[in-house]
Amino acid sequence: MGTLGTMATDAEIRIDYDKLRKDRLRKMQEQIKKDKLGALLAFDHDAIRYITSTKLNDWMNNKLARATLVSADQDPILYEAGSAIEAKKKLCPWIADRIFPFTGGAMRGSFPAPVVKAHAKKFAKELKTILTEWGVEKEPLGIDITEIPFILALQEEGLKVVDGQQTILEAQKIKTKEEIDLIEMSIAIDEAAFWEVITHAKPGVTENELNGLMRKRIYELGAEEIQNINVITGNRSYPHPHDASDRMLRMGDMIFIDIVSVFNGYHTCYYQSFVVGPPSQQQLDIYRTTYDWLFDAAKLLKPGVSTADIARQWPEAHTLGLNNEAEAFALELGHGIGITHWAKPVISRWFSIDHPEILEEGMVFALETYSGSGNDAARIEEMFVIEKDGARQLSKFPSKDLISVPTAGNLLPRG
Repeated sequence: MGTLGTMATDAEIRIDYDKLRKDRLRKMQEQIKKDKLGALLAFDHDAIRYITSTKLNDWMNNKLARATLVSADQDPILYEAGSAIEAKKKLCPWIADRIFPFTGGAMRGSFPAPVVKAHAKKFAKELKTILTEWGVEKEPLGIDITEIPFILALQEEGLKVVDGQQTILEAQKIKTKEEIDLIEMSIAIDEAAFWEVITHAKPGVTENELNGLMRKRIYELGAEEIQNINVITGNRSYPHPHDASDRMLRMGDMIFIDIVSVFNGYHTCYYQSFVVGPPSQQQLDIYRTTYDWLFDAAKLLKPGVSTADIARQWPEAHTLGLNNEAEAFALELGHGIGITHWAKPVISRWFSIDHPEILEEGMVFALETYSGSGNDAARIEEMFVIEKDGARQLSKFPSKDLISVPTAGNLLPRG
């Protein structure tokens, strides 16, 4: 289980981070070979972390100013930004001799246009030299995300650029024990934050105040990043706005909250719902519908089941009062989760029935459902790992019944 302790120690094995690093790289190299790529060049921060076990903080997340190059037979090279190069050489001995400046950087094109083009050409030539040394310059180079001038520069060098994103996602799809433990620890931290709602939600408290209290608790318990906390209440809850505001709680308001936080690289996506004071019958009905949609699908989870089987448990778009499945996307949903917020498999009536994927042991994903009417709505999301004979629910905050706040005693009779 992932909740033995948040720190690595000399006295207990807990999370074996050295094994985690080696397993992730092994899985990526195996997938590169399976997909017949000569090499893989990744710019996405989550992919760089998966391959190299290095990171920079979130400010760099959308700058396309770091990268890693790896092949099936060659260990990764890290192209790092500025002074972080020397820092990584000290802090990351497993890759210290393979860290170089990222000469292709243009900070999403914000450099002068001639510099953008020149940097792209320079980096493309450097890559061509390395790929030639590796003997794979004539084989496909997989890339996940990058800037157009750089793709053009690679093509000018005669390199064949192909989609590497599918390779990355396939490699990440099946989780190791260490990855599952880290996800479960991340979930446990979120559950402590949900308790802040039970103890603090009352008339006059704003959505943003709850957001801040939850963030404080999550960081106190060791999370490195919070990508999102949606706090949605009362007449803001239907249709779903996916945000938070300065709206004050009032008696009778429903509340639903989503947390996307990160512990040592591993994400959560976790919704829970509450009501301020005693719920109305309509609120109970809405909540029961949301719960049943989720757990009717969850009952099917096991290896060999298709994503189409799961998606069929959810209502069609017109039942939700929407025109098509594209409009209904992300209301009744499943998605993989791990070192990325979204991963394989993604489950939706939009495409899963026509393009099913098969669940496999070791997949970790979230199921989330939503329903609403008038000024009331509920959203529930739980996380599961597929095991040999079924699925184990990783999330443990009680969701069988709608929780009335601020009376924490309502939790006691629930199983």
